[in-house]
Amino acid sequence: MQGSSRLGWFGIFRLGLVQASLGAIVVLDTSVINRVMQVELALPAMLPGVLIGIHYAVQMMRPRMGYGSDLGGRHTPWILGGMAVLASGGVLAAVATALAATHLIAGIALAMLAFVAIGLGVGACGTVLLVLMAKRVPEGRRSAAATMIWIMMIAGFIISTAVAGQMLDPFSLQRLIEVTAWIGGGAMLMTLIAMFRLEASCAAPTENDRGAQAQEAPAFGRAIRQIWDEPQARLFTIFVFVSMLAYGAQDLILEPFAGVVFGMTPGESTLLSSTQNKGVLLGMLLIGIVCSSLVGGRLGSVRAWTVGGCLASALTLALLSIGGSVGTEWPLEANVFALGLANGVYAVAAITSMMQLAGAGRARREGVRMGLWGASQAIAMGLGMFLGTVAVDVVRGIFGSPLGAFASVFAAQAVIFLAAAALAARIGQPAPARASAVERSVPSSSGGGGHPSLSAPSDRHVI
Repeated sequence: MQGSSRLGWFGIFRLGLVQASLGAIVVLDTSVINRVMQVELALPAMLPGVLIGIHYAVQMMRPRMGYGSDLGGRHTPWILGGMAVLASGGVLAAVATALAATHLIAGIALAMLAFVAIGLGVGACGTVLLVLMAKRVPEGRRSAAATMIWIMMIAGFIISTAVAGQMLDPFSLQRLIEVTAWIGGGAMLMTLIAMFRLEASCAAPTENDRGAQAQEAPAFGRAIRQIWDEPQARLFTIFVFVSMLAYGAQDLILEPFAGVVFGMTPGESTLLSSTQNKGVLLGMLLIGIVCSSLVGGRLGSVRAWTVGGCLASALTLALLSIGGSVGTEWPLEANVFALGLANGVYAVAAITSMMQLAGAGRARREGVRMGLWGASQAIAMGLGMFLGTVAVDVVRGIFGSPLGAFASVFAAQAVIFLAAAALAARIGQPAPARASAVERSVPSSSGGGGHPSLSAPSDRHVI
């Protein structure tokens, strides 16, 4: 790729604005609309869990969307089209929620259609944005660029929930639709501005850009099997699944927990979600600042920070499960902020590991590894959200106590994060003799693009 085809930091920042816009819409569906369904409409917690599950199930089409953008050689139409579908789906979800208050079946049917649109929009916009980054961001900047993009998405969460929290009170379903429409329209406008002539500033796509995916497509299944045979890639896939299962289970129950147990209004619980995202952002910034030192080993390995983030997340979730029984005297906001901080540390440390491991092992398989880990993340997030809401309904039905139901789910999340910490501690360790024999079958990095073996115990390739 020629120098003229590379994105500078300002171009990366513009892509970050797109990611922030995407996050601003999505967070309304996972926080505000979820809470309104459970608290104001008194619908089963399982319902938003199913809807979010649909949203993640649809995102299993991400690899196909990325493939399509490669074949066409243009990424901007996919990004703009995806954002338009996402914004429309977000508004439709708010309309469906209002409809469900008077016509339940029609409202649920419309909500299912809305969340299919949300999943398609997130998949198209988010995936192709990462494809554009992978092709146009210089290799040395990719890890920092990914961290920057993720942080800006969290910033989108914070701004969206803070604005919505202020505008929603006094609450009404009509106001919910209006607020969602304003945020969706603003996100679309921001994306149009951010993408204006951005791709045109890069070199025109080459025949290799347009045809590489088509040439590799017949071997896709075989490439997946090759990556799964790499011990460290397989272990990291399992770690991503377990940790994101714990991470996702809290999303759909935290605001209802605040409303049911602590008596918060929709606006107050939305601001609580903003508080959590502020903690996430601070955790990400802290790790981002010391990222170079992490790689150098001066402030501990990336693996150690990943393990620490998982352990801290487990501790704060355990405290949250206790806090409900204490009542309004419990420092809920501080607890939720600490949970966000721990999640942010874990997330960026894991992202850094992902960027390091993506180029390890077999050469020219970075996209396959990232796709495998992305699929693992999507499945785990959707399953975690669904199981979290189902568990709340089941435990509440058995014991008749909403407090006990929420507390049990938070405690279960803490245990899952402990399991994730144990998995993270193994990543980057030397492989056993049998696995090493498999790795020796991989072409040497000296002649195949300079990618070291995944079993190498170097700090550059561990969590």
